[in-house]
Amino acid sequence: MKTTEDFNFKDKKAIIRVDFNVPLNAQFEVTDDSRIVAAKPTIIKVLEDGGSAILMSHLGRPKGKEDKFSLSHIVKKVTEVIGVSVKFVNDCVGEEVEEAVKNLKNGEILLLENLRFHEEEKAGNEAFAQKLSTYADVYINDAFGTAHRAHASTTVIAQFFEDKIVGKLLQKEIESLDKVLHSKEKPVTAVIGGAKVSSKITVIENILPRVDHLIIGGGMSFTFIKAKGGKIGNSLVEDDKQELALEILKKAEAQNVQVHLPVDVIAVKEFDNDAEQITEPIDQITDDRMGLDAGPQSRSNFAEVIKASKIILWNGPLGVFEMENFAKGTIALGEAIGEATKNGAFSLVGGGDSVAAAKQFGLAEQMSYVSTGGGAMLEMLEGKSLPGIKALQ
Repeated sequence: MKTTEDFNFKDKKAIIRVDFNVPLNAQFEVTDDSRIVAAKPTIIKVLEDGGSAILMSHLGRPKGKEDKFSLSHIVKKVTEVIGVSVKFVNDCVGEEVEEAVKNLKNGEILLLENLRFHEEEKAGNEAFAQKLSTYADVYINDAFGTAHRAHASTTVIAQFFEDKIVGKLLQKEIESLDKVLHSKEKPVTAVIGGAKVSSKITVIENILPRVDHLIIGGGMSFTFIKAKGGKIGNSLVEDDKQELALEILKKAEAQNVQVHLPVDVIAVKEFDNDAEQITEPIDQITDDRMGLDAGPQSRSNFAEVIKASKIILWNGPLGVFEMENFAKGTIALGEAIGEATKNGAFSLVGGGDSVAAAKQFGLAEQMSYVSTGGGAMLEMLEGKSLPGIKALQ
C-alpha cells in the first residue's frame, strides 16, 4: 500500500475520506474532537506539499437530508483544529460542488456535505463513487472507523484512481493492531471485557494463538463462572453460551494461554448507583444479588498480570463504569495499563466502551494508542479483511 510519505501532493487535489462522525450537543457544538485531531496530520501533509484537500465524511444516520446531521455544524471546529480556514459546500455531488472544486487553490481545504444524505453512499453505488472520484487526482482513505464498510466513499471509489493512498491515521491503526497480533515481544496480554461473550467469541478465538494471558472481565465473566459450576446470583449471564465458555477455556489450555477470571465482585440487590454494596467471591454470589464491578482482589490480580506484560490489548470494561460507584475495577485496570506503558510496554485500547472509559477517567493519554474505530477494530481482531483497506492494496 502507498502511504502519504510515498507521494508528493504538489499541485494535486486529494480527496480524503475522513471520519468526522463526531458527537454534537444540543447547540450542535462538537463535544469530542479527537477524530478531527486524528485526521490532521494527513491533511497537513497534503497542504504542506503544495496540494489541496477535499474532505468527505458521514455524520450520524440521517434519513435523507436532515439539518441536524449537516457537516456545516463542524466547519468552525475543523478550521480551529487544522489551523486553516475550511470552505464548505452544501452537497457532495452536483454543479455547486464541481464549481467549488474547480475554484479550490493549492493550500486550501474544502469540506463536502454529509455523504449519507445520498442513499447511494451506503449502497456502495458505483456511479456515485465515480462522480466523487472526478473531483481529485488522488484518493486517500484515512477513515479507520468506516473501513469495515463497503460504502461508495470508503471502498468503491478507490478503483477509479491510479494513486490510492493509506492516510496517516489509517496507517497507525493498522500498525498498532499488527504490533499486538504479530508481536515478537512477550508476554502479550489481552483484556476482553464487556457484557456478552457472544459479541466477543470470534475475537477471543482469533487472538488465542497470539497471546500469553487472557483476562476476562465484565458481565461476560459470569457466563464462564456459571459454566464452571459457580453460583452467580442474579448476575448477567448467557445461559446458551456456557458450553462455548468451557470450550474457550479448553482451547486456551491447549495453547498454553493463561486465562484470568475475576475472583470477587462488588455485589448489589438493585441495578442502581446508590445500591448497598458488599464484596463476595464471584462463584458464591448471594441469590438475590448481582455483580456490577470487579472486586479488590480481582483488581489486584489483574494489575499484576498487566504490569508484567510487554504488549497489552484492552477491549471492554470490567464493570458498569457508567455508574460512578461501579467504575473502580475499570479505573484500576486503566491505571495498571498506564503504569505498564510508562515502563515500556505497548498498549492498545479499542472498542467503544473501553475508549469511552479511558477518556472519561483521563487515562487515554497514558496509553500507547487509542483506536478511533470500534467495529473496524473488532473485525480486524476477528481476523477479517476490511474492504476499505483491501481497496487500497
